[in-house]
Amino acid sequence: MTYRQLRTTYRLSAQSAIRCISKVSDAYKRDKSIKPTFKPEGAMVYDERVMSFKGLTHVSLLTLRGRVLVPFLIGQYQAARMQAIKGQADLIYRQGTFSLAVTLDIPTPDPQETSDILGVDLGIVHLATDSDGESFRGQAVEATRKRSHALRQRLQKRGTKSAKRHLKKLSGKQARFQHHTNHVISKQIVQKARSLGKGIAIEDFRHIRSRTEARLNTSQRSRHSNWSFAQLRFFLSYKAALAGVPLYLVDPAYTSQRWSACGHCAKENRKSQALFCCTNCGMSMNADINAALNIARADVKRPLVSSGSRKESTPLGA
Repeated sequence: MTYRQLRTTYRLSAQSAIRCISKVSDAYKRDKSIKPTFKPEGAMVYDERVMSFKGLTHVSLLTLRGRVLVPFLIGQYQAARMQAIKGQADLIYRQGTFSLAVTLDIPTPDPQETSDILGVDLGIVHLATDSDGESFRGQAVEATRKRSHALRQRLQKRGTKSAKRHLKKLSGKQARFQHHTNHVISKQIVQKARSLGKGIAIEDFRHIRSRTEARLNTSQRSRHSNWSFAQLRFFLSYKAALAGVPLYLVDPAYTSQRWSACGHCAKENRKSQALFCCTNCGMSMNADINAALNIARADVKRPLVSSGSRKESTPLGA
C-alpha cells in the first residue's frame, strides 16, 4: 500500500522504505488502540542491505544523502565477537552520542550434566543468596538509589539552569550502576555453579511487582520498584547458557515459609525479614538461606535455558 508512495515522495532507497514500513508496523502491533507518533531522533533500524562493517573501526550506513562511512569506538568484549554479528541493528541517539546496537548470534554449548542444584533466592536486602550460604548484598545499590533520589529532589526544588544541567547529567546514573551490579552478581553465581558442577534454580517470579506492591508502604514501594527483578534473571539466563550451566525455574509458593530441614510450613515460621524459626522443631536459620535451600530442592517447573544458539545485543559507540 505505501511502498511506492514512500519511494516517490521521500526518494528512499528500496530497503530504506521497507525498514520504515516495518518500524511503523511494529509500533501498531504493540498497541493497536492508539496512533503512534515518531520522534525525529528516534532509533533507526538497519540490516545487512543498508549497513556493512569495514573492519573494527568504521561502519558504512545508507542515509538520505547516500552512503556515509562512520568511525566507531569498540571495547575488547565487542571486538572479540564481531564475527558473530547477524541480522538487524538499531542506530540510537542519546545525549549527543550515536550508538549502534547490534545483535550477536552466539552458539552455546550443551548444558553440562549435573547431579546437584544451586538454589538462588532473589531479594532486596540481599540481591541474591545461594543455598551454600553465600549472599550478595544490595546495600550499595540501595545507598546509590537513596543518594540519587535525595539529590534529584533538591535539584528539582531549586529549578535553576545549573540545577537542570546537573539533573541531565544524573539521568541514568543509578540505572547504569545497578546494571553493572547485576552483571557482577550474575557472573559470580554462574561461575560458582560451573566450578561446582551444579545447575542453577531460581523462582519463577513473573508478575512479582503486581503481586507484592500492594502490601508495601510508600518508602518500601519506591525501593521495590527500583530493583530490576527481570534484569538479574535475564543476566543469569544468558550467562548460564554461554557457560553451559542449566538454569531452571521453580514454583515460588511457600519457599519463604517452609523449614528446609523438617518441611513444616507456616506463616509464623518467618519471624522477620532476616530470621526464620520453625514453630514445629524450634530450629532457626537465616531466612534467605532457608529459602535458597527450598528452591534447590523444589521440583523443577521448566528449564529456562537450553542448548543451541543465543542472541545477544551489544552496543557499539559511533
